[in-house]
Amino acid sequence: MGIIRLEVDDVLFLKKAHPCGSHEWKVARIGVDIGIRCLRCGRFVMVPRRKLEGKIRRINRRGVSLLPHESMLEV
Repeated sequence: MGIIRLEVDDVLFLKKAHPCGSHEWKVARIGVDIGIRCLRCGRFVMVPRRKLEGKIRRINRRGVSLLPHESMLEV
């Protein structure tokens, strides 16, 4: 079992849309809880890592699009 490696400034494409209609969020803070900011409306939320990992469809890291399993770390 592993965890998804996330970095500050990664852009996450999530399964469910935010009420503003955007699926894209930018990682602003890393820890047990991940701070993400909506790229459309600017809303900032803190989400538990495990809950967020299940909602990620795609990760855009420095112009490279990754699927969640391509960014896994084995623990």
